Amino acid sequence: MSRVRSAALSGVLALSMLGLAACGSDSSDADEGGAPLSSVTIEGKQGEEPEVTFDGRLDGSEAETEVLVEGDGEEVADGDTVSVDWWVGNGFTEKQAQSTYETGPQSVEMAEDTLPFLRDTLIGSKVGDRVVLLTSAEDAFGEGGRPDIGIGNRDAVLVVVDVMGTAETVPPLDGPQGEDKKPAGWAPTLIEEDGVITGFDFSTAHEPTGKLIATTLVKGDGAKVKAGQTLTVDYLGQVYNADEPFDESYSAEPAEFPIGVGQVITGWDERLVGRTVGSRVILEIPPADGYGKQGNEQAGIKGTDTLFFVVDILGAK
Repeated sequence: MSRVRSAALSGVLALSMLGLAACGSDSSDADEGGAPLSSVTIEGKQGEEPEVTFDGRLDGSEAETEVLVEGDGEEVADGDTVSVDWWVGNGFTEKQAQSTYETGPQSVEMAEDTLPFLRDTLIGSKVGDRVVLLTSAEDAFGEGGRPDIGIGNRDAVLVVVDVMGTAETVPPLDGPQGEDKKPAGWAPTLIEEDGVITGFDFSTAHEPTGKLIATTLVKGDGAKVKAGQTLTVDYLGQVYNADEPFDESYSAEPAEFPIGVGQVITGWDERLVGRTVGSRVILEIPPADGYGKQGNEQAGIKGTDTLFFVVDILGAK
């Protein structure tokens, strides 16, 4: 029987490039002791956002871990890519600090630079588990804590993690793979040298409309891209009517980034989720769905510039 207070027979388990909470404490009051993990009550089903009730501020000086729901899936090992949802609370202020449940499961690789609280919670757990961790801010996030989400450097941290699944390691494609499609008439023409994309020719393209639009050049025959996955892509970006691209990966290595969770510009999140692996698409992205009124000075992008991208979706995990 878990030490965490529970009503197991009734299904009530005792005990957010995300939601923000009140600022955490970095005063000495935050580490003068507090309640243990057993003082907290957590209600809800695995895979759904937990309802957390505190009964006094928590003491995170000694880490405590409990498995609230035991899954029957495969065990998570170092190096695995895992689909997870998590909820983080400040044990001093007794407030939610972060939750992923609104945006959907996150794809996390168990690597050396993975956040400590995720590595500590996930490695050795099983798919289907709901695990809770009580620890210090330093052990969860590092010496400075996470003041940006309301976790001071001396706060206790409460974490609830749902292990949703693991992803097999599938090597990314070398290039687009699928059915060739005729691009829309508004799209610029790709410029290639020795089979490598080097830019856009806008001479036959339409004037930007101010709308976020996309056209498919290759419809990939792979799986559909889901929000929360990590994409592997090749891409090139160029301002409308500019002579040269401002960024590209075709001459280097493919890029990786989470999609659909606000980690890239809105135009990418909106138009790449739902595409299939192997696809090549051209995106026309107005300022509002790109870098906004402030633009991107480092890339030479003004706040009035319309951006065009060609993107090859090589993998999703």
